[in-house]
Amino acid sequence: MSTLARQHSWFQRSAARALWLAAAALSLPCAARAEALPTPPALQAQLAAQGLKPQTITVVEPHLSRKDHAVQRRYQAFPIEEVLVRVLGPDWNAQADRELEFKALDGFIARMPVSRFLKYRAFLAFGLADGRAFTVDNLAQNEKNVALGPYYLIWDNLAAPSLQVEGGTHWPYQVAEISLRAVKPEALLPAGMDSSRWVEQAALVQKYCLSCHQINGFGGAKMPLNLAVRAKLIDSRTWQSWLLQPQSVKPGTAMPALPDGLSLAERQRIASELHDYLKALPVAP
Repeated sequence: MSTLARQHSWFQRSAARALWLAAAALSLPCAARAEALPTPPALQAQLAAQGLKPQTITVVEPHLSRKDHAVQRRYQAFPIEEVLVRVLGPDWNAQADRELEFKALDGFIARMPVSRFLKYRAFLAFGLADGRAFTVDNLAQNEKNVALGPYYLIWDNLAAPSLQVEGGTHWPYQVAEISLRAVKPEALLPAGMDSSRWVEQAALVQKYCLSCHQINGFGGAKMPLNLAVRAKLIDSRTWQSWLLQPQSVKPGTAMPALPDGLSLAERQRIASELHDYLKALPVAP
């Protein structure tokens, strides 16, 4: 059996086991309850009753843009703070170090600190301003006409151009549930691991990897293989290829590369730091 065939076989077994772990993790009493979002018409009616109307927001659409070719799009959207007050309550922003979790229909889970929403303007989009189909071509993942509804979290990256280098990292679509939860550093920095050495890497793996993948059951369910296991089986050169040029490893894969808005040196550094961290991370029994 070839190396790639062995890796594919291992990947299938690991994905099945990680999916079971994810289901178990969701049943833990410490997990925050996800609040289902009202449908766009219901939410619009609720906000309109209080004198609030949807806004037309123009952004650089990261899923359609390349490093040297920015594509702008106009969306119909609600200010996220207005939505969060009604879904999570008026105290959703009382603790800036907590996290907001956005769960998508396809298993993608985005977790972002509350502090990010206090710093930048975000909106929950429910349609295109011109009335066309609410879809997008996700160039980084080789997917066309991907449905964005019921909701799509977008950021005002024209007012804050520094957000454009992130690509679509913090732009979850098909959002159906939102929850507010405590940050769980023990999942990424378990006992016995030097947090002062790995705190930056733990933040990077949550930002770039755990929306789709998992670490010992913590993370997304779109492609829930355990990176704490997977990274230990891949040499550094192959790991760099997966993160910088995934198509060179597996043509047609839906895995996106690290954002091309970052310099090549920075992407290489992040990939190397992630690999070192994941190899050092204990695998949960």
